[in-house]
Amino acid sequence: MKQFAKLSKMICLLALAGVSLTACQTKLSQPTVSLARQVSYGDNKAVETVTNEFGSTDLQMIAEKMVGSLLEDPVLANRPTLTLAGVRNKTSEYIDTKSIMNSIQTALVKSRKVKFTRSADEMQQGVDELQRQNQSGLYKAQGKAKIGNMTAAKYSLEGEIVSIVKQNATTKDVFYKMTLKLYDIEEGSIEWQDEKEIRKTSKK
Repeated sequence: MKQFAKLSKMICLLALAGVSLTACQTKLSQPTVSLARQVSYGDNKAVETVTNEFGSTDLQMIAEKMVGSLLEDPVLANRPTLTLAGVRNKTSEYIDTKSIMNSIQTALVKSRKVKFTRSADEMQQGVDELQRQNQSGLYKAQGKAKIGNMTAAKYSLEGEIVSIVKQNATTKDVFYKMTLKLYDIEEGSIEWQDEKEIRKTSKK
């Protein structure tokens, strides 16, 4: 009887241990549920005033000013071919100058008054595609893009952005100036130039 009682007790303990282990495994295997913060869409054209650092409104203001000015200039009369050069960031903060130039390029392309060739940053992809079509042996001769037929750009669009920051215990003033120039690549002359100034002030 004593041996039977001990055996029954051991079986009960093993059963309880198995239930506990199963419960733990079930608990650990359950996916973690995280509740996201409330998200809402805003007007992408609304004035952004979270900080006085360079922001989306500044980018839009610069792009609109430069595109409007360039489209009014007679230098674009014959739908010339342009290429994008770099924009030097001379401010004390990180600014995605490529994004500024992309916005300007998009508006100019949509105007149908200019054509753009690949920029220096984009050229390698074009070269790779030409080589793939001409050296892989996978394409018919008819319709295949031929090496040496790219259109050279007549003008180069380039510029710089600078800033002046002044602040005291209660006020911070930031002044930005974006300058954009259109160079005749062959002659090296400036055929168009404009600038956009932005001043932002924050107070504690």
